[in-house]
Amino acid sequence: MQNTVIEVPDNLWPVADFFMQGLGSEVNLANEDELGLLIRGFFFLYITIVVLAILAYKFGFAKKLSLMKSAVIYILLFIGMFFLTLIFGLNLPLAESLFIIAIVMGVYRLRLHQERKNS
Repeated sequence: MQNTVIEVPDNLWPVADFFMQGLGSEVNLANEDELGLLIRGFFFLYITIVVLAILAYKFGFAKKLSLMKSAVIYILLFIGMFFLTLIFGLNLPLAESLFIIAIVMGVYRLRLHQERKNS
């Protein structure tokens, strides 16, 4: 039986660091507890990124679409965010960037709504 060990970077971005805390500097894939912590951390990071991407989409780009078109968009968003989280989730501030984008787009949408209401 071969022990496979993965190094965990010590300079993670804040959201990824929050979800990956408790792993230490390396993860032994043969240890079920450590592997469970790694999978749980990745899952929570993925869900966070998906929620923030949905918010950014809804605030900035969403139009009234049919149910089928909306379903296709959200399915592609779920799939795309999985790959982005897998590749860039730990190395780049993906969740942090999506958070800022969602705030900016939300403020924009709120101001646009207020201006249309006052006109």
